Amino acid sequence: MLLCIDCGNTNTVFSVWDGERFLCTLRTATEHQRTADQYFVWFSTLMAHRKIDIDISECIISSTVPRVVFNLRVLCDRYFNTRPLVVGKPECLLPMPPRVDQGTQVGPDRLVNTAGAFDRHGGDLIVVDFGTATTFDVVAHDGAYVGGVIAPGVNLSLEALHHAAAALPHVDVTKPQQVIGTNTVACMQSGVFWGYVGLVRGICDRIRGEYEKPMRIIGTGGLASLFSQGDVLFDGIEDDLTMHGLTVIHRHNRDQGIT
Repeated sequence: MLLCIDCGNTNTVFSVWDGERFLCTLRTATEHQRTADQYFVWFSTLMAHRKIDIDISECIISSTVPRVVFNLRVLCDRYFNTRPLVVGKPECLLPMPPRVDQGTQVGPDRLVNTAGAFDRHGGDLIVVDFGTATTFDVVAHDGAYVGGVIAPGVNLSLEALHHAAAALPHVDVTKPQQVIGTNTVACMQSGVFWGYVGLVRGICDRIRGEYEKPMRIIGTGGLASLFSQGDVLFDGIEDDLTMHGLTVIHRHNRDQGIT
């Protein structure tokens, strides 16, 4: 079994892959203070609750939070007796290296999304990921990451609005019944929802204009399906794109004799 770990700024996701399908996906808050022992107690308890025997033989990690990588490495070594692949490290090979400015370090999550999207949809793609940040990743015809866009995440924008303006409450992200709000909450929900629909459509249109080739748009992240209700934004939505990308990168390294 392969344990895929995706550590983002807000959440860390563990998925167990048996070679054909994901047996389970578990989510916890990202905390750099959490030790390897704490990770294992949490993970093993939930696996036992789901009646899944822990027989992890290989691990792969993608992390946008460098401080947590050490304890995740210790977890894999101490409890699963395996040295994990870490996306972004020199020893972890990518199916196709990114083509960006020299010296630029591309986020591991973007490399993983690129690998997963290319494996499922081929090239000439825009991958829109609704995470802590809203990212737009451009995938070339050969599967290389060739650049993109980073915008503030939806929940991050709402939190900033709530904290910066004392009179504005915290609101949930939802599709409003109409654009013109008749109360404060409805006004904020409309601004966030339709504002991000416009942001996604506008940026994707500009990327397509610069790329000068037909491109498909793939949405991922927890809010992708919500925003697709506001307009026809995506040609496809992939809820497990990041985890699939981790299996693709692991398979590539195994085929190259790395694992």
